Amino acid sequence: MKLIPFFLFLIIFLSCGEKQSEIHNENPIVVRPVKIPESSLIVLGTIQDGGSPHIGCKKDCCKGLYEKPDPMRKVVSLGLVHQGKTYLFEATPDITSQLKSLQTMAGSADEFPDGIFISHAHIGHYTGLMFLGKEAASATEIPVYTMPRMQQFLESNGPWDALVANKNISLQKLRAGEEVTLAPQLKVTPLLVPHRDEYSETIGFMIDCEAKRILFIPDIDKWQKWKTSIIKVISEVDHAFIDATFFDGEEIQNRDISEIPHPFIIESMAMFEALSASEKNKIHFIHFNHTNPVLDTNSTAYKEIIRKGYHITRTNDVINLE
Repeated sequence: MKLIPFFLFLIIFLSCGEKQSEIHNENPIVVRPVKIPESSLIVLGTIQDGGSPHIGCKKDCCKGLYEKPDPMRKVVSLGLVHQGKTYLFEATPDITSQLKSLQTMAGSADEFPDGIFISHAHIGHYTGLMFLGKEAASATEIPVYTMPRMQQFLESNGPWDALVANKNISLQKLRAGEEVTLAPQLKVTPLLVPHRDEYSETIGFMIDCEAKRILFIPDIDKWQKWKTSIIKVISEVDHAFIDATFFDGEEIQNRDISEIPHPFIIESMAMFEALSASEKNKIHFIHFNHTNPVLDTNSTAYKEIIRKGYHITRTNDVINLE
C-alpha cells in the first residue's frame, strides 16, 4: 500500500531524488516522483460536515483555529484519477479548494471533474454544488450521480433546482447495488446504508479501479443497524474508508447522542479486534467531528489507533490504484 502525503512532493522535487520518510501511520515508505500515479485515490477532506473550527465552538479543540485555520481540515471528500479523467466523491462546502487540489494533482487542464458522486442530503455532502451555479462557476452539465430521492430533492427544491434548469449539472441516477461503469477498469457501486434520511437515502460507495477495490462509507448509523457485515465487506476490499465521527460518547456533552448515532471509533475497534494485522491495515478512519481527539496527533486516542494497526486519514493522502 502506498499512502503519499502531497506536501512531500515539493520536498522531493526540490531535492531531486527519492528519500525515505514516515507518514502518520508510522510505516516507512519510499516517496515516489512528484506526479501521482495515473490511477490514484486522493483524500481531499476528512472532517465532519460542520468543519473545523466548528461554528459556535468554545472548546479547546477549536481555539486558535478561527484566527489561523488549519488548511488540512477540510470536509470529507475523496477524489479519483483514472485514465486522464477525474471524479469527486461528495460536493462539500470546501469544493473550491478541493477541486483545485484534485485537478492540480491530476495534472488536468480542466477545472471541473468528469463526475461527482453524492452520498446523501446532509450539508457536508452536497451543498458544494451551489458553486457550480451562475453566481460562481456557471458550469455546463457536470454529471452528478445520485440516488432517486436525492435526485428528487435537487430537482424539487431551490436553489438546487436552478442548477438542473440552467443545465449547470446533469443528474445521473444511481440504484442501490447496481454498478456504474465509468471506464473498462473503473466501476462504482452505491451501497444503501442506515442513516438519518430526512431528505434522501444514504449510500456508501464501492469503487473498483484497476485491480483495487475501495470502500467509502463516510456516514452510517451503528454497524449493527446495517444488514451487511462490515467485517465481510472489509475482507473483500483493499482499503476501507469508514465513518469515525466520534472517538467515544464522552466528547459530546451538549447533544443527545441518540440523535447522531454514528459508530464510535472505540466500538469499531472492538468489533475489529479479532481481525488480522493485514485486515486492520485496510481500515482508514475518516469523517472526524471537530471534537474528535484523533485530530491531535499527540493525543492518547490517536496513538492508540495507530498502535492497533489502523490508519487515521489525512487530507492529501494518495493511494496508488495501479
